[in-house]
Amino acid sequence: MGFIANWKAKRANKEAMANYDLQINDWRTDVEIFQKIREAFLIATKGEDVVSNQTIQKPGEIVLWKAQGQFHEAGRGAGSYQGSSQGLSIPVVAGIRYRVGATRGTFVSGDPIQKYGEVGDVILTNQRVMFNGMFNTKEWAFAKWNGAAASADETDYIFHVSNRQKTSGVLFSAHDGREFNRFLSCALIAAEYGMDRVNKEIDKNVKELEEDKPAIPPLEFKAPKALE
Repeated sequence: MGFIANWKAKRANKEAMANYDLQINDWRTDVEIFQKIREAFLIATKGEDVVSNQTIQKPGEIVLWKAQGQFHEAGRGAGSYQGSSQGLSIPVVAGIRYRVGATRGTFVSGDPIQKYGEVGDVILTNQRVMFNGMFNTKEWAFAKWNGAAASADETDYIFHVSNRQKTSGVLFSAHDGREFNRFLSCALIAAEYGMDRVNKEIDKNVKELEEDKPAIPPLEFKAPKALE
């Protein structure tokens, strides 16, 4: 194998191993998360909160998970006038002029966006998701749940509930977002089918994880030491 071919093979091996490292780290993270979920629901089935909190809970409500997140809510960006303007420039002092103007045209509101606000506690129970901050408190009750959406990297969530027209949600760190995703799915199962059903789902997911464990990629070529 020539020098160029050897260099390409080494680069391909390096890229394959880097991709494997990412996949196996994600896999290990999921294994750890589902183990954490299993332990959490073992506690929850006893009627005990999994994490300490200051939440005023509803009858039968159990706190399953808590982390920090950033609240956001649907709004609009800055609007503007579309049209012409006219006015009069008045001298105030040397070199400085003050413009008194008038705008003619139509005011156009900004594009719809999610406006990000304060950081606070995000609490997940077997009945709802809550956000508790210094200036905002929100809840998304599963009983009024119409659906949810998550970003591709599992950090940003938007919740749809029937009792509010505006969508809103929470932004997490990468680790907390991934963990929240899996805890939330189990909490929704518990809310609809009961706590006992969650253990079956966890077993199913753990089995699928074992089957989907990333394999070490076959190396195309290992260069002789003289060429390394």
